Amino acid sequence: MDVVGQIRQAAGQWRDGELEANRSRRLSDTTWKQLQELGVLRGLQPRRWGGGELDLGEHLRNVYEIARYAPSAGWVAGVVSSHPWQIALFDERAQQDMWSQDPVRTTSSSYAPTGSAVPVEGGYRLSGRWSFSSGADLCDGVILGANAGLAEAGGVKVPNFCSFLLIGDQYAIEDNWLTAGMRGTGSKDIVVADAFVPEHRALSSVKYEYNPATPAPGQLRNDGWLYKVPWAVMFNLVLVAPMLGAARGFLDTWIAETSRRQLNWGGMVRDDPLTQLHLAEAEWVHDAAVAKMRDAVETITRAAKAGVYLGKPERARLRWNITRGCQDVGKAVNHLLRISSGRTAYVDHPLHVLFQDVTTELGHAFLSCDAIGQYYGAGLLGARSAEVML
Repeated sequence: MDVVGQIRQAAGQWRDGELEANRSRRLSDTTWKQLQELGVLRGLQPRRWGGGELDLGEHLRNVYEIARYAPSAGWVAGVVSSHPWQIALFDERAQQDMWSQDPVRTTSSSYAPTGSAVPVEGGYRLSGRWSFSSGADLCDGVILGANAGLAEAGGVKVPNFCSFLLIGDQYAIEDNWLTAGMRGTGSKDIVVADAFVPEHRALSSVKYEYNPATPAPGQLRNDGWLYKVPWAVMFNLVLVAPMLGAARGFLDTWIAETSRRQLNWGGMVRDDPLTQLHLAEAEWVHDAAVAKMRDAVETITRAAKAGVYLGKPERARLRWNITRGCQDVGKAVNHLLRISSGRTAYVDHPLHVLFQDVTTELGHAFLSCDAIGQYYGAGLLGARSAEVML
């Protein structure tokens, strides 16, 4: 049985685990063990470190399916499983630091550059606070984003956005994750007090991501096509997959709830023509968003296998398509909730819980479509636009 089949077979366990996660505001040890045993957390890790090095589409199908039954578990699986892929781009010494003693070790992350990174001899001094680090309680390290001085890109100096790998006691976790949705992700704050990060545990997006002539250090040994796909698009996809999976779970639950609802004046809600139409429209929006996700996966996969560098216009198109799809699915979920039973106002109603999950996920900066859409549209018109991460 493939991984998707195993996930579906254990649907009840995933749902039970989600209830426990929402109560404790972090994934349970049982759910974490399920993710480890399925191999999902290491799906994108290089084979030479014992990982799956899976086709990206296959990996995202697994993440989507988990989120269908357990949104928090799916979200954590999507985010945390992307980090072995990125660590594979770091210098070999960083990979050794992380995996030489235990290749199963994992990291959480927070990429928004809300802390400071000061270049010093041999590395950087990191300080500050970073938010929304999903799965932090269960991980052995963290990847943090920060601007470390300036770097040259296209002949001009720009902020040198870097990802920094911290391990063990180099940081603290602050338990401030008190939210309406996605409570089980445990996406708490990371606090760093003047930690030294050696040079080999820093990876500059400016130097490598947008310079096809300069491979990232880790690509010298991790030279498979998977490690040549663009980071921003790939990271966007590992958020899109669980978000659409959670929305699929909402639709599944909405259908089950609505199929047995009775009208106050007699008859069944399922026989109402408008209800049927509303559902059909929501299904179309969801399926269209999934199709856009698959198109993005296939596009970056073909390019990576062919050794073709995807420039900013194409990356913008892909990210616009998948983020706009997520936002439209969110609107469809919102609409179906509004035409549901008034009992969905109760915080423990399954549709209320799933609605809050979907809404919370859509608050992630990488699922917002406005800035990327404006950049994409400006490019089509040959107009100038503010830069976005592509």
